[in-house]
Amino acid sequence: MEPNPHILKHHHITLNVGVAQDDYDFHTKILGLKSVKKTALYDGDEPIYHLYYGNDFGEESTLITCFPMRQSGRKATRGTGQIKTLALSVPASSLSFWERHLRQHGHDVKRSERFGEALLSLAHPCGIQYELVAIDDDDRMPYSNGIIPAEFGIRGTHGITVSVRDLEMSDEFMQVGWSGKNRRTDGAFTRYEVGAGGTGTIIEFEHEPDVPQGSWAYGEGVTHHCAFQVADLDVQKNVKFRLEGLGYTDTSDRKDRGYFDSVYVRTPGGALFEATVSKPQGFLVDEPYERLGSELQIPPVFQSRKDSIKSHLEPLLY
Repeated sequence: MEPNPHILKHHHITLNVGVAQDDYDFHTKILGLKSVKKTALYDGDEPIYHLYYGNDFGEESTLITCFPMRQSGRKATRGTGQIKTLALSVPASSLSFWERHLRQHGHDVKRSERFGEALLSLAHPCGIQYELVAIDDDDRMPYSNGIIPAEFGIRGTHGITVSVRDLEMSDEFMQVGWSGKNRRTDGAFTRYEVGAGGTGTIIEFEHEPDVPQGSWAYGEGVTHHCAFQVADLDVQKNVKFRLEGLGYTDTSDRKDRGYFDSVYVRTPGGALFEATVSKPQGFLVDEPYERLGSELQIPPVFQSRKDSIKSHLEPLLY
């Protein structure tokens, strides 16, 4: 069977982080991303922030979104069956700048290379692993508020790394169910690209047969899921039907997330993927561009509790 042709590129990646202020400062002050949206987690009845960071308009494949879980007291267990690393694209000429900048702000940084790409490894304050990967041909426009020079700014996502105990089932899923192509290996890593390929489309699997299973529930310290853009709701429906027809029946119904519509699938290796369609107005649906990301937006499902939610959420200075 031919690969599913409809998975285009990353849309966003969502992390379960720790303290809201630590997360906000890391993404906006250290990495220099824009606060695109401040809202709340839609699932469950306990209000938790949902913070979005990206480029100026929060375009697809530039977005990192975070659930600060410290307030809930819920901790996660890192392990296999999870997305373990988020890689971001930066200009190749900027790598020395980023190394100095990160060290000056107290981050341990390690230089290495994978698949012929130079990269810097660092950690989010909650411990989730990040990489800044040197890319020469990324034309996505970075956000610049003066903290990071525009010519050195983060362009968007580059790839994700999924830890798996067994690669065979993930390989089948990627090649048949999720548009994976250009399969390559580098030691324990197997890389695929979706859509047109290149930065912003990459999924890597790291074979770690001796690593214990990690947790999947909401909890501080692990990645929750990676979302991938599909063209429209009809395509999204067809992606869901195709996955179910292949036997990947741990696939959700469509969920309205306010700024996009989502269908989730639990992949054979354990990581949660999402097929996503942006709303026509995107993040401008509830605030104008001039104030994008500046105020807390309460999801419609919580509007009746707006005041109590605002008082419950941990303070956030921005």
